[in-house]
Amino acid sequence: MNGSVFSFPKETLECVARFYDARKVGDLGALGFRRSSDLSVLVNGLEDLLRARLLVPGKSLFLDLGCADGRVNVLLSYLVRKSVGVELDSWTLDEYAPLRAELAEELRAADISCPPDNIHLFNGDSTDPGTHQEILSHTGLGLGDFDLFYTYLIMHEEFADMIARKARKGAVFLVYGLDRIMPSYAGLRLLSNLSPLQGMLGVYIKP
Repeated sequence: MNGSVFSFPKETLECVARFYDARKVGDLGALGFRRSSDLSVLVNGLEDLLRARLLVPGKSLFLDLGCADGRVNVLLSYLVRKSVGVELDSWTLDEYAPLRAELAEELRAADISCPPDNIHLFNGDSTDPGTHQEILSHTGLGLGDFDLFYTYLIMHEEFADMIARKARKGAVFLVYGLDRIMPSYAGLRLLSNLSPLQGMLGVYIKP
């Protein structure tokens, strides 16, 4: 794609987004308490993050603080060095492997690159030091090593506090599910020139 800032063709990311967006849960039925990020929204917002150098292809380290079935980790795996996720509910995390296998079949059939082998998902509490010790043991990454953090609004205040206290300077926190009112977090600065990104994402940085 001419002028693209993506390290992979944007069409690859759009294909991944279509796959997962067709398999959303939430709002209705027995699983109405669950919410899924719209990956198509993220794809369209990633270009702005790349241009602002808040996401550096092949170098950034990504941590989804409530990764559910790992769909955001799969999408970001094409762009980051390591894509790490934590999910409290093991039965939700169990959906990752079968979905990724189904996605791989569709991508191979379309002659599109499968996600890189840089995804590491963990069952645990994102605010528990023990969980981060497990991540460190398996990936070599501590909380202070990550460049980019993500959450779908749930526990956003607790996560913001943790990032403000423990993340490195310049770390970026993306909060999905916001609208025109952007919350403020002590120790983090809202990037108002980008927020709300695609009308849904608050973009914060640790100064």
